[in-house]
Amino acid sequence: MRTALLPALLLPVVLLAAACTSDAPDPDRPAGPPEPGVLRVLAGSELADMQPVLEDAAEATGIEVKFTFTGTLEGAEALAKGEVDGKYDAVWFSSNRYPAGIPEAARRLGNQVKVMSSPVVLGLSTSSARRLGWADRRVGWGEIADHAGRRAFTYGMTDPSASNSGFSALVGVASALAGAGNAVDAGQIAAVTPELKEFFAAQALSAGSSGWLSEAYRRRASGEDVGARVDGLINYESVLLSMNAAGNLPEPLTIVYPSDGVVTADYPLTLLADAGDDARGAHQRLTDHLRTPDAQRRIMETTHRRPVVPGVEPDARFAVRDLVELPFPAARESVDALLSAYFNEIRRPSRTLYVLDTSGSMAGDRIESLRSALVGLTGADDSLTGRFRRFRSREEVTMLPFNTTPGTPRTFTLPEGDPGAGLAEIEAYAQGLTDGGGTAIYDSLSRAYDVMGPLMAADPDRFTSIVLMTDGENANGSGLADFTASFGRLPQPMREVPVFTVLFGEGSNVELSEVAALTGGKVFDARNAELGGVFQEIRGYQ
Repeated sequence: MRTALLPALLLPVVLLAAACTSDAPDPDRPAGPPEPGVLRVLAGSELADMQPVLEDAAEATGIEVKFTFTGTLEGAEALAKGEVDGKYDAVWFSSNRYPAGIPEAARRLGNQVKVMSSPVVLGLSTSSARRLGWADRRVGWGEIADHAGRRAFTYGMTDPSASNSGFSALVGVASALAGAGNAVDAGQIAAVTPELKEFFAAQALSAGSSGWLSEAYRRRASGEDVGARVDGLINYESVLLSMNAAGNLPEPLTIVYPSDGVVTADYPLTLLADAGDDARGAHQRLTDHLRTPDAQRRIMETTHRRPVVPGVEPDARFAVRDLVELPFPAARESVDALLSAYFNEIRRPSRTLYVLDTSGSMAGDRIESLRSALVGLTGADDSLTGRFRRFRSREEVTMLPFNTTPGTPRTFTLPEGDPGAGLAEIEAYAQGLTDGGGTAIYDSLSRAYDVMGPLMAADPDRFTSIVLMTDGENANGSGLADFTASFGRLPQPMREVPVFTVLFGEGSNVELSEVAALTGGKVFDARNAELGGVFQEIRGYQ
């Protein structure tokens, strides 16, 4: 889900019926044929927490909601291409600002009904908020950026091309720093780029979804994760309040509401323009119910989002009511300029080491899928999502193929400004990958850390991660127990490098899950999905 002009949550597409059940990712799979009393909804995955409210609504109205989850950036692209036509009755993202900026998508949007709201704000551990002097007073984005530039605190934030909360934060701080009173344009973005660099210098954790980000923060704060602790999060107010309500943080989060404004998600349940009469009636009955005072209070209690109906007051947990809403770019060109500046100039650059299985079992379609996935990251995929998931200026990419033994690593460093030559080199390298031999997963993963060490020592100020892709079980060399033992002896900075494991073919779910958990990473399942799409999804965490 990728914005307030882009709410995108790039979680795998998951089918959710009345009981939450997950199917294999399949962006083309609809929620089923049209049925009376059923509303088929393409939605941002964060809306899974609405299930108890929707179950109550089904009892009251007879309307069942069948969700298919996707990212908003992906959803906007599906709208623009007509891929939703006839498959869904409605869409429900944290905001319609991004699809509304794409003419082909906007014309497919029908009646929109706002159901709830949640601003994107900064949450800091109570001790950090007190140390900074922000526990009892309002501060603006400028002061926050100044302290961030001096590394007075660190924070985690979702990738703005992968999640609405991250994009809303990017828009909010850029708009506030520009101080123009209207939505930022390309010229204003360039003018505030130095200040934005200061702000994002303190970002120490990235994620492709708000849910994963909040859980990673909790694990690190509780000492359950090897990753370095961060002082806070930029996220939805509802997520931060939910984290406090769960009671499993070492200390609660103090919410900092920037005095110069925020960007707020307003969650419009939107009927599609081509929806049939049954769907129109279902949408009307459902939204009428969700905006009743009792349903609004139920939403507030269940999801920690604010009510939007006059006369239903936010309760005491919503400490600040007088929030200034910052302007959002109306033109897609301004959004693209802001995202491009963020990835290519503003944020700390990435370093990724790909440990790639090229064993004999990868022959045929599998090795071709690997080549295609890597080539897609060089810019061959010109889709809406592909444009923001490709390798970027200033990025460092290392390829380490393996079969019976680890292969020869090769590092590509993409220059700032014009990475074209470097991207062409990566494309040629990917096209030249060949299959053959056995499968030495853990020897190769250990080799990856050996390769990463000198790179990190030479340039430590990067988002650093390892991607491990294999289509089989370990057959050669050391095993998982050996890797676990050697991992514990690594220097602390090396242990903080997450491994994102990719299940492919007959890869071992159990072992790859253990590797991800040990290193503070995440498992991605490509057994029933396009490998290229999974590689793109991982980009949100790097």
